[in-house]
Amino acid sequence: MSEIQTDVLIVGASLAGAAAAKRTVDAGFRTITIEKKELPRHKICSGILSPRGYRFLRENFGDPPDAAFHEPKWVTGVNFLFPNGLQLPMPFIPGPTPHIYRKFADHHVIKESRTEVHEHVEFRDIETSARDVVVRARRVGSGEAIVYRAKYVIAADGPRSEVVAKLYPAFRDSIYWFVVGQKYYNADLDLDPQWFHFTINSTLGYYTWSHLENGCHIVGYTDEHGEPWPKGHAKAVEYFEQHHGLRIREEVFKEGCLENFGMSLTNNFVFGERRVLVTGQAAGFLNMMAEGMSCALHSGAIAGESIVESFTRNGDANALYDDLIQSERKRTVDQWNPLKILFDNPHEADLKAAIAKFPMTDRIYMVREMLAYVRQFRGYHWVAPILSASAKRLFLGRY
Repeated sequence: MSEIQTDVLIVGASLAGAAAAKRTVDAGFRTITIEKKELPRHKICSGILSPRGYRFLRENFGDPPDAAFHEPKWVTGVNFLFPNGLQLPMPFIPGPTPHIYRKFADHHVIKESRTEVHEHVEFRDIETSARDVVVRARRVGSGEAIVYRAKYVIAADGPRSEVVAKLYPAFRDSIYWFVVGQKYYNADLDLDPQWFHFTINSTLGYYTWSHLENGCHIVGYTDEHGEPWPKGHAKAVEYFEQHHGLRIREEVFKEGCLENFGMSLTNNFVFGERRVLVTGQAAGFLNMMAEGMSCALHSGAIAGESIVESFTRNGDANALYDDLIQSERKRTVDQWNPLKILFDNPHEADLKAAIAKFPMTDRIYMVREMLAYVRQFRGYHWVAPILSASAKRLFLGRY
């Protein structure tokens, strides 16, 4: 068994981990990132990065290589699909955003962060103290035990964070989990390939979508963990066949994972304790359109900045992080807040302006379907009365 000492240890070679490492490495502190897979590694993700996230990525890591983009490279915005076939296009502000290929985009930012990467190393356990943190890991394949002793640890290991599970053993059972899966088809679809198509349909699960990626049409579907996902996905496929001309020639690929987007919805975040900082989706950050890359980058950077500040001013990194992360927390929660959706533009798009282009009968129909859609979210039932009280004034023309 070997023991390695470092200033900062990051668990997970992710966007959040890279953003944190960029801050600590630039400040001159030894930073090691452990990753259980070999880079570049596959990451399940739509790849639709928000304009804010793309600005951050370019400013901090430079322009990504061509390999870090899917085709089409640019996405104009989100196109909402309603049960009767009505479409509501909502373009991004200030313009189209990139379609990121996570496998190579994550590798790019990790390399640019200049963190020391230990691949094929799996996190196993963690012990915290007032002075440092001990992480026990093992080398994948050989099973060799490795001990890391760090001044601070950053958990950037995604929604099913093993670090969070060790710190808070009961936490996983306290939140709602969702099965998110997508199938890639060699197919034709009568929808604009430059848009991300999202259904507002309470009969199609919590999150159902389609977009074009490298010549394949994706149909994605989300439901609560434990529900019959294949049956629900088949219903989503049938919807796209009936309403938007989906004509499947063959299934090319399928994948899925568990997601924790209910944490952002209910403002239930985990930021860590005792020299361990939790960031990215491990902390609960996920925007309403299931875009977690931008908040991963920003929250990771805040974690790194908090540690740098603690080193240089002998402060408490956890206290600093708890304070500084509130801006990102508010930004994320606002995207789920019906009042913000109605009175502001939290999604880098103008929903009110998009709806205002339609005749009154269509506006009434869209508002009614939106209310039906949000009622299905557990912990979010209070939304419908607020929307009902406000929709007439904002969406039905009484500005």
